[in-house]
Amino acid sequence: MKKRKDGFQGERSIVLPPNVVTLEAHDPLASSLYVTDIGYYPSALYHFRERTEPIRQHVLIYCVSGSGWYRVGEKDSAGAKEYQVKANEYFILPAGRQHAYGANEANPWTVYWVHFSGDHADIYAQGAQQPQQVMPNLQSRIGHRNNIFEEIFTTLHCDHSLDALRFVSSLLHYYLASMRYLQQYRQAETPKTKTADEYAVVEATIHYLKENIGQRLTLDDMATYAGYSISHFSTIFRRKTGESPLNYFNRLKIKDACRMLETTDIQINQLCYKVGIDDPYYFSRLFTRIMGCSPQAWRKDRQP
Repeated sequence: MKKRKDGFQGERSIVLPPNVVTLEAHDPLASSLYVTDIGYYPSALYHFRERTEPIRQHVLIYCVSGSGWYRVGEKDSAGAKEYQVKANEYFILPAGRQHAYGANEANPWTVYWVHFSGDHADIYAQGAQQPQQVMPNLQSRIGHRNNIFEEIFTTLHCDHSLDALRFVSSLLHYYLASMRYLQQYRQAETPKTKTADEYAVVEATIHYLKENIGQRLTLDDMATYAGYSISHFSTIFRRKTGESPLNYFNRLKIKDACRMLETTDIQINQLCYKVGIDDPYYFSRLFTRIMGCSPQAWRKDRQP
């Protein structure tokens, strides 16, 4: 894998030891579906991986921003297929096949990734070799899906007991199902507002913002989503919420950051990327301005 010398700033990853993977593979419950490796790479410039020796696990890569590419099959062979992938798309590289993948150097991807195996792994991987869309809309639940990933990651970071591995297996079923059975996942929580008045437009836009906490949306992005000019959109948004769309979005980001500071042990210089802010110093200033104290102080005050 090609990286900058200091890795990808904000990256997080776990590679489970062989004895833990063996425990998963031989447990009657966890063996149905289990994690072997998991991670999150933000703005992964120069990310590249080529496996000429196939591995036994399927590899899920979920691109939430930027873009990249991947190839399935031996390089330059007649059966090899190469694909482009962009934001809000995922793919699953099949076990037992040579493959390669990498970030677009002009617009490097931010990705969640999971290596997984198990008796039911093939069911989730089937039909997902080509890029699959999970575009935000009024019914999408991207934030909820990302929280499932965080539960998996945090559990594996803290605990490799059999109970923890069984819990992770159950969560992995849910995480993969949220993509593979996208329509059913979205219909399980239908927004209450369906009328086409201005209040519904603002509510729909707020939902869109929550679904894109990890992105750097502009005012033009928001207005385009709402279907209004920037000026008209800003007016109705402020009338309904009392503040500008960008200020509201920043408050949502900091609110989500507060949640992660309280419920996870993620480092602050990693957390900022999770809420779409690439500069840890700017993130700390913004957090302090909104919350009245630094992220470090916020976490310390809430420790038991």
